[in-house]
Amino acid sequence: MAPTLLLAALLAAPATPATPLIPNSPVGSDSVTVSVAVPPVLGLAKSARRPPIGYRPRHLLLQTGGGVGMVSVGGGLSFARRRLDLDALLGYVPARHAGTTLTIASAKVKYAPWQLPLGGSGLALTPLAVGVYGSYTFGLRNTGEEGQYPDDYYWWSRTIRVGPVLGSSLSYALPDASSGRARRLTAYYELATNDLYGLSYFLNRRALSLSDIATLALGLKLEI
Repeated sequence: MAPTLLLAALLAAPATPATPLIPNSPVGSDSVTVSVAVPPVLGLAKSARRPPIGYRPRHLLLQTGGGVGMVSVGGGLSFARRRLDLDALLGYVPARHAGTTLTIASAKVKYAPWQLPLGGSGLALTPLAVGVYGSYTFGLRNTGEEGQYPDDYYWWSRTIRVGPVLGSSLSYALPDASSGRARRLTAYYELATNDLYGLSYFLNRRALSLSDIATLALGLKLEI
């Protein structure tokens, strides 16, 4: 009689299909199957989730000059079999060289159509790389004395510069990363100018030469 009453009570209870059920093993010929609701284990769902995929630099940069800081550090990404680089740098100029301390944030895009291996030495030459850059300067240049310049004296932006980049580089193959990705250490130089220098040259070609408006950058790029 007891098994019959227990079966009736179970049939009358509401079902909970959303909760996993684990059947108990039957005991004896008069036993009935009893389903026990098991709550989900805390933290199991979170541990099963894949961590978010973030973007990290493929190479690190150390540079001096180039109109974006006496010393600049940054990183970037490479695409199209290392032919296209997208870089971001943060540069610093001490006050003794600019009248006030400057911090310069810059971004640069370069494309190198040719990469020439130099025998079996692990060296590779990139004879030409062309691109553009833009920079933003935190801090004032040529502040002068109060009232020295009228409000509209600087008709150009003192903080934003854009211009072309032309350069070359020499790379050396390093041992592969733990992920199997090939790595290289690259030494490069860049010649650049900017919009303000270019306009000054156009308006004063008799007084200025191309070397007067060019900037030189020397740097290292380490693939990680």
